[in-house]
Amino acid sequence: MQNGGIRLIVCATLAALATGLATPAHAERGAQQLVRPAAHQTAVPAVPARAAYLFDPGTGTIHLSKQATRRMPVASLTKVMTAYVVLREAGLNDIVTINAGDVRHAATNDATAAALRAGERLTVRELLYGAMLPSGADATHALARVYGPGESRFVAKMNAAARSLGLAGTRYGNSDGLPKPSPGYSTAQDQAKLADVALRDPVLRTIASTRRHIVRKSKVHRAHVWTNTNKLLGKAPGALGVKTGYTRAAGYCLSFAADRDGHRLIGVILGDTRADRRFQTADRLLDWAGDQVASEADITEDL
Repeated sequence: MQNGGIRLIVCATLAALATGLATPAHAERGAQQLVRPAAHQTAVPAVPARAAYLFDPGTGTIHLSKQATRRMPVASLTKVMTAYVVLREAGLNDIVTINAGDVRHAATNDATAAALRAGERLTVRELLYGAMLPSGADATHALARVYGPGESRFVAKMNAAARSLGLAGTRYGNSDGLPKPSPGYSTAQDQAKLADVALRDPVLRTIASTRRHIVRKSKVHRAHVWTNTNKLLGKAPGALGVKTGYTRAAGYCLSFAADRDGHRLIGVILGDTRADRRFQTADRLLDWAGDQVASEADITEDL
């Protein structure tokens, strides 16, 4: 298959099932390779982005793979791993004090921020919302600073976690995916696997799927209202988040998931050139894969 080609894995042929002569083949990494009967075939939606991957972790079925193992920067999708590591290092009710360096980090790098101010004291839980929903580099910097301790030690923990999760095509260069000092790299396939792991954590799943989070003013911090940058939430049926990202080098990126007909579909789009198109593509892919899942259920009932 040519580099960048799209592989479609769909359900087993009725003729093979009827005769009992065929057994399912297996796709990469143990996913079940299936061939859909012609009556149920539908065209895969166009994917203009440089790389994409969509799979069903429950069955191992790979619905779509386009340059899925190509290493490239993934921008703020990096923060999914940051949140994953923090949850293994910190208590949700731990208090973190924001300092001037955290605020300056976001401002000097022209990064998205959670509008934090030096001296504010917030819980780890709140800072995870600030890192994941508005993609706050100030929140991420504060968490890495405290739970590394320091950025370099925290990044080492991120890379150790990537190795333990089998993300062979991934190496993190910082905790937020910004170009400096190094954005590191990953693959669409690895980021989809990471999203699967993240969504199995009830805290991360709740945060990633929250459309709007309000932090009410207290004696130790200002009021904050954070809106999720993922436009699939509230629009695509069963959408669960997961994370958006953008840098000039990475392009527009999206890690997304949805529950459809008892199946969880998880996908990643990397390197799109248009901000909104990644959401439109993801929405179409989820509908298309959801139709495949529904058709497979119908065929099983017929048999």
